[in-house]
Amino acid sequence: MMVSLKKPVETWERMLLSGVSSPDELAHSFGIDIPDVRQVVNAYPMFINPYYMGLIKCRGDAIYRQAVPDIPEISELKGTPDPLNEEDLSPVPGLTHKYPDRVLFLVSGRCAMYCRFCNRKRKVGGAGMVTEESIREGIKYIRSDKNIRDVLLSGGDPLLLTDAGLFKILSEIRAIPHVEVIRIGTRVPCTLPQRITPNLAEMLKGFHPLYINTHFNHPWEVTPESALACSMLADAGIPLGCQTVLLKGINDSVEIMGELMRRLVAIRVRPYYLFQADLVKGTSHFWTGLKKGIEVMAGLQGYVSGMCIPRFMIDLPDGGGKIPVVPEYIKCIDGNEYIIKNYQGRELRYPVIKE
Repeated sequence: MMVSLKKPVETWERMLLSGVSSPDELAHSFGIDIPDVRQVVNAYPMFINPYYMGLIKCRGDAIYRQAVPDIPEISELKGTPDPLNEEDLSPVPGLTHKYPDRVLFLVSGRCAMYCRFCNRKRKVGGAGMVTEESIREGIKYIRSDKNIRDVLLSGGDPLLLTDAGLFKILSEIRAIPHVEVIRIGTRVPCTLPQRITPNLAEMLKGFHPLYINTHFNHPWEVTPESALACSMLADAGIPLGCQTVLLKGINDSVEIMGELMRRLVAIRVRPYYLFQADLVKGTSHFWTGLKKGIEVMAGLQGYVSGMCIPRFMIDLPDGGGKIPVVPEYIKCIDGNEYIIKNYQGRELRYPVIKE
């Protein structure tokens, strides 16, 4: 009698257990300089799960650079650890209250992959970033301020909580009468799409209005697995947006950005923001000039559907908030007409309407 031995299903929990977290594990695959990477990892943790590791095609490519530590993280001293001033805007640990009607609430301290450009690299992956006490205090604060109508769960990655843990937090927030909208910021559909299970999608359906903003930075990240994950969430009635970060040498071209945005729309993810990289210490090798972002946005206009065009945003230092930046299309006023440049560079006239 023949016995059929089935290969164990590679669950997302197993994938997290078998991820890469030390330089020695990378040496065989990429021939990295172990002492250099070890210095970086001593300051900023590394973790790359097997799925995301499998997207790397060669050393130094767009996926590699997002995931693998590099010596400029500790040798370049530009920027500050907390350029958005989140800590000073935190009435309780783990909750940032920057805008009158909404809060950012950290509910997880770990990620499926630690992005090297992370704006919270000062604390993501560190012990004590999020605790049961900080979650209790955060919910208590939200309950106490009736001006808060919108709660954004972030981290780390909220979707790395267990279904039961996430359900408990969502239930407590949804029970607060003045909270109208819950949002989740997560990179999991991109970096570990296996986490999006039918059970998770079914559970999230119970908390509408619920929105998810995910985070893809390169066309190679849009895979059959990530497409399936996004489909499950979209089929659960959850609107999906993408907050891409403009990164030097990774996606700072019209061609790459255009391809990424088209692929996102094809998997039912609406491009939402294109962020200028935050001025975080240890990330300056990813920064682009503001002019580059404006060029990319101008290059998308007219050549991809309006659905594919995100808003180009700067999150201003010192808690100044987000502002949109747009290319200049109105050149001047000539008498009773505007001179406007279109996406092809042609100058056209449009009447000045008298109020």
